[in-house]
Amino acid sequence: MKVLVVGSGGREHALAWGLARSPRVREVLIAPGNGGTAALGRNVDVDATDVDGLVGLAREEKVGLVVVGPEQPLVDGLVDRLTAMGLAAFGPRSDCARLEGSKAFAKAMMDRCKVPTARWGSFTDEASALAWLERADFDVVVKASGLAAGKGVLIPASKEEAAAGVREMFSGAFGAAGAEVVLEERLVGEEASLLAFCDGTRFVVMPPAQDHKRVGEGDTGLNTGGMGAYAPAPVASAERDALADLAIRPILKAFAADGVPFKGVLYAGLMLTADGPRVLEYNTRFGDPECQVLVPLLASDLLDVILGCVHGRLDRTAVRWRDEVAATVVCAAPGYPGTYPKGLPIAGVAEADALPGVTVFHAGTTLDGEVLRSSGGRVLAVTGRGPSLQGALDRAYAGVDLIAFDGMHVRRDIGWRALRS
Repeated sequence: MKVLVVGSGGREHALAWGLARSPRVREVLIAPGNGGTAALGRNVDVDATDVDGLVGLAREEKVGLVVVGPEQPLVDGLVDRLTAMGLAAFGPRSDCARLEGSKAFAKAMMDRCKVPTARWGSFTDEASALAWLERADFDVVVKASGLAAGKGVLIPASKEEAAAGVREMFSGAFGAAGAEVVLEERLVGEEASLLAFCDGTRFVVMPPAQDHKRVGEGDTGLNTGGMGAYAPAPVASAERDALADLAIRPILKAFAADGVPFKGVLYAGLMLTADGPRVLEYNTRFGDPECQVLVPLLASDLLDVILGCVHGRLDRTAVRWRDEVAATVVCAAPGYPGTYPKGLPIAGVAEADALPGVTVFHAGTTLDGEVLRSSGGRVLAVTGRGPSLQGALDRAYAGVDLIAFDGMHVRRDIGWRALRS
């Protein structure tokens, strides 16, 4: 089978890496791919947001399966178009992808399904939002309802900062994503990522993961797309099935009842509070960098699992996981998540990738002839696998220490919450 992976980040490199290991995959195409995916298959210069171009590529190349990595093409209906053509596509249809594309829709869905979440309100005008904020007797988080590339969440330190954040949203600073604003209660606790393979009616939950969203050590500084992750996360492992019944099952049941079965990966972002678990938000695809720890832990053939989801025959017993821990550390460009340079030459990747138990996933890289250069804020994700979290981290950081580019920034405390406990 020829497979097309849509996207260009570390998540897509991990998916292409997993699929290329299947004996049933003849060739992997990646659109547009990056400097690392080029070694696994064939990069094709079609942007991940170019739905028409991707549909044409899938038809021209006669691919047997399209695996959609990022959220934007899902929201834009890529899977709808491919399915209408009779092509197998992994990911939810656009009406299901609204769960990520609109935070207001997701909150309403949680209320409908009795999924516990924070107190919230959604607004399309500044005055109503500020009035709600003034009445709130709790700390508030300000969110752009639409897709904002992971940067549409503001965590103000005071009500005054929250009001400024509301004004910023409605000023157009977040584009169309901020045309509707969600205000919600700020929850306190440990976060966990719970992902599940879904075939429309059945699901298989993955090992819980924990992401590190802040740029600085000790979870300080600005929010990022993720500076590292590990799985399984002990904070949620014992309650994994109960959390899935709380956060995954009712959403799948509701979509099925509406006649739009959810197929793909459903990702619940959880806050484990003193009053019990709460769902912060839903994503409708693999997380990044969670994908870079979950795919290496999958002992089953990734292609078989994906086809089971696509064709509505997911078999729980066929999804097996390694009895290991995986941890990934992101190597970021200087200045990220603000402005950062591109085109920095990168050394040491091959040496790191050759270490036992280490895999280097490219996120923001490009090949300039024989020279690997940076092309994004999150440049690489170095994943280590081992019998324990400390062992996995030791391997990941051993790989990180072999890699060099000007101003490279990494967090040296990935996994600190689990290690502390």
